[in-house]
Amino acid sequence: MSADGFATALRDHDPGAYWLVGPDGVRRRLPVDRWHGPAERATGAVVARCAGPTLDLGCGPGRLTVALTRAGLTALGVDVSARAVALTRSRGAVAIRADLFDPLPAEGRWAHVVLLDGNIGIGGDPVALLARCRGLLRPSGTVLVEVDPPGAGAWQGLAHVVSGRGRGPVFRWARLDAGAVPGAAASAGVAVREVFRAGRRWFAELARP
Repeated sequence: MSADGFATALRDHDPGAYWLVGPDGVRRRLPVDRWHGPAERATGAVVARCAGPTLDLGCGPGRLTVALTRAGLTALGVDVSARAVALTRSRGAVAIRADLFDPLPAEGRWAHVVLLDGNIGIGGDPVALLARCRGLLRPSGTVLVEVDPPGAGAWQGLAHVVSGRGRGPVFRWARLDAGAVPGAAASAGVAVREVFRAGRRWFAELARP
């Protein structure tokens, strides 16, 4: 996640005030109020699939990291935003400020890696991101990733955030729908174990073949 691109939304959580604009020019509302709120039911469905040390990549304000911790799991949030890390720590969870493509603690020993809230877009290349997640996992580990509903399509390219305060800086981003997951996963060296829904949201559980 681009610290600059999402910085304002992390600092001033005004619900409904922020949109992500992709290379197709379409504006998609960012659920900023959800990021800053407590863990919701869909988050619980992800936590229920975690049974060991879990890495929350692009943790934002930390609601998932907190939920994992409260479930009795060892959890670590990772974000490039100092504000996001501070918010996560203030809620009682552990987080570090780092680029997920840089060296991270306990590489190759995590039971689960989680990418929620569109974080499959980090870096603008889902295949490279999933390959990175594979390298963070123990052999039996899984990646839990939120994806768009089937038919929503996929794209990669330059994006930016707009709000009532203006337009933010451009950064590389991507989106992936449920139908595109198998191809991206295979290219990254992982396989789809299951695609599942939680309310209106869609997720995929990936593992090594």
